[in-house]
Amino acid sequence: MKPIGAALAVALPFANPVLAEGFTVSPPIDCDLTSDCYIQQYVDSDPSPNASDFTCSSLSYDGHKGTDFALPNRARINDNVGVLASAAGKVKSLRDGMVDAPYSDARATEIAGRECGNGVVVDHGDGWETQYCHMKQGSINVTRGQDVWRGQMLGFVGQSGKAAFPHVHLSVRRAGKVVDPFDPDGITRCDSPGDSNLWTQRPAYQPGGLIAIGISSAVPAYDDIKAGLTPKSSLPAASPALVVWGFLYGTQAGDIINLSITGPDGMIIVDDVTLTKTQAQAFRAIGKKTRTGWSTGAYSATVTMIRGPQVISQRSTDIVIE
Repeated sequence: MKPIGAALAVALPFANPVLAEGFTVSPPIDCDLTSDCYIQQYVDSDPSPNASDFTCSSLSYDGHKGTDFALPNRARINDNVGVLASAAGKVKSLRDGMVDAPYSDARATEIAGRECGNGVVVDHGDGWETQYCHMKQGSINVTRGQDVWRGQMLGFVGQSGKAAFPHVHLSVRRAGKVVDPFDPDGITRCDSPGDSNLWTQRPAYQPGGLIAIGISSAVPAYDDIKAGLTPKSSLPAASPALVVWGFLYGTQAGDIINLSITGPDGMIIVDDVTLTKTQAQAFRAIGKKTRTGWSTGAYSATVTMIRGPQVISQRSTDIVIE
């Protein structure tokens, strides 16, 4: 990974420098990217076996050829969040019928050659096309050869194919070459990232953050968090412990996660956790046990993600002890 802010320029490994020539795209997901959904990963701009996004940071993996617009948990698949055409064009190809399920090595043979899962390819003319992957089984509502407009619903976000989390993967290509819509000239400049782009309105870059937080009486299972565990609004005074947890994305080695709980009698617990490795998603929790029970009243928890001198993300939540 290349350091943030380094004055480097590297060629995107998948694309020759291109000019947009009037072609633009809009986000392919019908979801608020500032408060609910988020961008988990970007096109890999590092030609080496390492990986980096267009800012020279770590929100990518080696050989990643698109931008991943993610739902916060698997439960949101049931909300039928729309996948939208990023530009007007004609449906070139599609696939449906693959199940929505978290990817594992045990499923590699099952999905070989179909890693995109359920998806749609739209031809925009002049060599431009967009591809939408990992859509919800049975949701695709367009047909091959159909004309579509920018923003038209193609189907719903799912987790089909090779997908570790629910999202729509958007690939932009010209003449078969991958183009990063955040950096379409094919040159990554670490000192001025994203100095050109294809977006009608460019989504803000967030270098990581909190997906969800909660207070519970025990450390929840990580898989329950990813599935969409609903945080409790109240707990009994006899609860054996109070735990604050945070579900995060885009974490880096050295990041500090500060977790705290404050109750009617003041601070219950506060601690810093220093992360030791870079991860696409992470889960951390701290707690405190009691033998005598908790004072009734309102409790508040806060989780803060800190990178160097910068607060990357912060969320708070409240609960009532009865």
